[in-house]
Amino acid sequence: MIKLHDLHFKPFISEKEIDTAVQKMADAIAADLGDEVPVFVGIFNGSFMLVSDFVKKYPKPCEVTFIKLASYEGVKSTEDIQRLIGLTQDLTGRTVVILEDIIDSGNTLEEVHRIFENENVKQLLIATLFYKPEAYNKDFKLHYVGMEIPNKFIVGYGLDYDGLGRDLPDVYQLKTTQHMTNLVLFGPPGAGKGTQANFLKEKYDLIHISTGDVFRFNIKNETALGMLAKSYMDKGELVPDQVTIDMLNKEVEKNTGANGFIFDGFPRTNAQAKALDELMDSKDSQINAMVALEVDDEVLVKRLLERGQTSGRADDADERIIRNRIKEYYNKTAILKDYYAEQEKYFGVDGVGSIEEITVRLSKVIDKL
Repeated sequence: MIKLHDLHFKPFISEKEIDTAVQKMADAIAADLGDEVPVFVGIFNGSFMLVSDFVKKYPKPCEVTFIKLASYEGVKSTEDIQRLIGLTQDLTGRTVVILEDIIDSGNTLEEVHRIFENENVKQLLIATLFYKPEAYNKDFKLHYVGMEIPNKFIVGYGLDYDGLGRDLPDVYQLKTTQHMTNLVLFGPPGAGKGTQANFLKEKYDLIHISTGDVFRFNIKNETALGMLAKSYMDKGELVPDQVTIDMLNKEVEKNTGANGFIFDGFPRTNAQAKALDELMDSKDSQINAMVALEVDDEVLVKRLLERGQTSGRADDADERIIRNRIKEYYNKTAILKDYYAEQEKYFGVDGVGSIEEITVRLSKVIDKL
């Protein structure tokens, strides 16, 4: 992830993929033109990297020149195209190939055709590295296209956001959810995870998604997903991960304008963690951190036995059951700890002390994300 000015961008197209697309374009044009010496015309400022790489890959003699047009303001293509630098050579009878970094609305391309309508060129061919078919609203033919992309704003490889990003060798796509903070909250039984989740969701204005609560809601309200989950549970089978993910997706969809989410009770396995990553990526977001409350086993046992005196829960009154629950937690958490640690997203927080002290420790982690 990178930040340019006030916006965040995520990786989209790698340098290797770009290199392959440029080579494909160069080979195709060379095959079509044979021994003819074309004039390649780059459109400043965006196409300088493309033109440089392209002519190095072009296998035959060629000439290169540039014109400079301006059509972008911020992240939107404008109708007003300014011609800042025009042609300086006679192109009569020559084959001209326009090398564009990107074609979206086609406004710049319209100005290009206007420039060349009185130049008496043999033929005018259009080659663009990136093409947004959803945005294109002109009738001009595109002769060579490196790759088609969605209608989302990109930077890198000559493309910029208010002057920044042209130097990047890879291409990045604008994140539509700019400031979302998503946490996976973990803690062994008795660590106070539920209490802390309530404080954190209020402090950071996050949506707390407890998998247990989501299941109970769907089953109680007999939703399609709830009934599907219940059909597995009634047979004593595990509910498939996809059913759980679909439930979480519904919760995320209900709160598309949220500042972020606290996921509580999910994921439990590497497969579930990957599925959650894919879900958040589809929302143009990500999991920022797994935060785990760390408490000594004996402290946990003492807390739960004390809680059992008032909670009425049988599993809080039996020390053997308590220790098995704690052991099961560590078995599951160890796997996920490695998963998130590899992404530098695992944060262990001391869960011993007053509620306020623990909240402060958690906040220090979150504030640095």
